[in-house]
Amino acid sequence: MRSSRPLDSHGIVKQSDGSIDVYSEPGVGTSFKIYLPRVEQAAPTGKSWPALGAAPRGTETLMLVEDEDAVRALTRFTLQQCGYTVLEASHGEEAIQVATNHREKIHLLVTNVVMPGMGGRVLAERLQSLHPEMKVLYFSGYTDDSVVRHGILHENVNFLQKPFSPNALAHQIREVLAN
Repeated sequence: MRSSRPLDSHGIVKQSDGSIDVYSEPGVGTSFKIYLPRVEQAAPTGKSWPALGAAPRGTETLMLVEDEDAVRALTRFTLQQCGYTVLEASHGEEAIQVATNHREKIHLLVTNVVMPGMGGRVLAERLQSLHPEMKVLYFSGYTDDSVVRHGILHENVNFLQKPFSPNALAHQIREVLAN
């Protein structure tokens, strides 16, 4: 069963000042047209690395928390291919249980900002009480305004905007772990 999301496709289109037209005819089918406002220039894409090259590798232990199964699986695979030990959870309470049972150091929490139940910021605060040296990398597919409202975006927070490439993820993780 799929969990309900704070914003579905309709919500994302409306948040972008767009609209959706639906046409349906019995026995023929249904068509959806999505209209979004025109923009004069491309939106900023966050940090970019010139000529990324090969994905950097590491040996640290990471806690990955993502409520979408497919995104979590791909992210886990990417991180494991880079040499990391990956602990994973689909929501905040599960992450706390995994972290509580893990006796060794967790170097980095990689977490979605907006999740059902406990959001990424609250999760990070709770996990850092168990693992005080753990660093945090937040990611989200929501607009900056939504992320700000969840108390995430400010000067000293590590953040990666979805969608991101596996290579960009690997570079961002190395950067966070190095600081």
